[in-house]
Amino acid sequence: MHRRRRTALVLTAAIAAAAPLLTACGNDAHPGAAAVVDGRRITVAQLEDRVSEVRAAQRAAVPDEAQYAQAISRTGSLTRDTLQSMVLDQVLHRAAQDAGVTVTRKEVQRMRTGLEQQAGGAKALETVWLQQYGIAPGRVDDNLRLQLEAQKLAQHLGTDTGQPAFWKALSQTSKKLDIDLNPRYGTWDVEKSSRAEAKTPWVREVAPAGVPQAT
Repeated sequence: MHRRRRTALVLTAAIAAAAPLLTACGNDAHPGAAAVVDGRRITVAQLEDRVSEVRAAQRAAVPDEAQYAQAISRTGSLTRDTLQSMVLDQVLHRAAQDAGVTVTRKEVQRMRTGLEQQAGGAKALETVWLQQYGIAPGRVDDNLRLQLEAQKLAQHLGTDTGQPAFWKALSQTSKKLDIDLNPRYGTWDVEKSSRAEAKTPWVREVAPAGVPQAT
């Protein structure tokens, strides 16, 4: 994955995109799990709830049917990208913990206040995060905390989030956490600390009723 894109992933916790539903056999080793990180499951239900939060926010922001359909079409892989973000968030948080990096609530609030001033208010900031990064309004603070963790971790390493040294640290943490993705969502590339498409011919993609298929 291109360095700039990987940096955007960790600093936004999600790429703006939405996914068709995937139907396939579950992960037999971890039934009901979308991913397993350090022995702990991210369940399919948890993933679906996170995606639903974004969809509900999109619907509230664009009540017009045509505009909502456009929002769906612009976000063509939300489920898979959301899972990547959920996993990568854990990798980043663990790497920060191992490095002794902490972020306070006051730091998060200070960052949010500054961003709100730039965006033109709290609502405007939430709209930007929803439209550009696929993050529901209620999770903006969580995302900002992760951004701060990433920045502080990079500083601790004497680098920045766009440099190989930063991603090497995340790769080492990925190995330590023994990440296992349900094949329907791809595989975890340890070296790149990102999700990769798995070759699973039994997987078929279907769009939910009333939602246009991504192209």
